Amino acid sequence: MERVPVLKIGDILLVSIQLDMSDQTAVQLQDDLAERIVSTGCHGVIIDITALDIVDSFVGRMLSTIASISKVLDAETVVVGMRPAVAITLVELGLSLNGIRTALNVERGMELIAAARPDEYDDGEGGDEDADDETTDTR
Repeated sequence: MERVPVLKIGDILLVSIQLDMSDQTAVQLQDDLAERIVSTGCHGVIIDITALDIVDSFVGRMLSTIASISKVLDAETVVVGMRPAVAITLVELGLSLNGIRTALNVERGMELIAAARPDEYDDGEGGDEDADDETTDTR
């Protein structure tokens, strides 16, 4: 059985789907990803579907299920690399991909995950964000 590789990049797990997903491969990916989220404590999952020319209702449901599992395990999911034809197909199939954020590429996906958890991805530069909330009484 083929397995989809799950790579850890910092606090993010990157899944690059390079093959057509069989039912068995999709279930294995869900299990592998859930185990990796728990074992690594990662708070972000990026699923790269750039290599997929076609996404059917099965793959759409699989992406939604993975996002739901990730959310329960405290990880945000971003799907990246969606081709225009894939987006059109998903809309025509009525699949809204609830709980899944999308981005054009991996870099933007990483930015979305970082924006969702600014305290965890703060690089220490740029000063105190709470300082803008302070007001000075000039009476």
